Amino acid sequence: MKRITLYFFRGLLTVLPLGLTIYIIYFFIAASEKYVSTLIQPLLGTLYFPGIGLLITIACIIALGILISQPFLYKIFGLLELPFTNIPVVKNVYTSIKSFAEYFSEDNSKKNNQVVIVTIPDSDINLVGLVTRESIDELGPFDNNMVAVYVPMSYMVGGYTIFIPKKLIRPINMSVEEAMKNSLLAWLTKTDKRRS
Repeated sequence: MKRITLYFFRGLLTVLPLGLTIYIIYFFIAASEKYVSTLIQPLLGTLYFPGIGLLITIACIIALGILISQPFLYKIFGLLELPFTNIPVVKNVYTSIKSFAEYFSEDNSKKNNQVVIVTIPDSDINLVGLVTRESIDELGPFDNNMVAVYVPMSYMVGGYTIFIPKKLIRPINMSVEEAMKNSLLAWLTKTDKRRS
């Protein structure tokens, strides 16, 4: 019985990531096709073909990215955000998601995001974290040699932001995306050897 259970969980762990990925892709395609086709099909008539909803959705997302990249339109988008940034509960959820997304954006990742090893004083414990602030002077009466480091927890159940002296962190040659992926999976995946 134990062996059957073991085989079951091995099979489940093999098929689960594949199944979830396929489901998410299917949901995106089905949702975009369903909602866009209801708007476009009456306009196109016989020119409509299955899949045009997905193409239009992708084109709209790309167009939005291009538009938001323009400074004057970014300011207009800021005005559209006002309802989401002023309603008490919605404000907290919206700003948290936006800040998290901006942290991993390409423009921001080139600035100061750094994956580091955090050494816990008087122990042999090391943690992997992401430097989120190089200076925390404006946050309160901290030592000016302190930095803010986000330490993610496995399986995306949260994480901790710690304020720690710079001397206790050591940068490592790893991208933010790879560190988050490995943290999510509790470092179970095999990675390539790092450059020294």
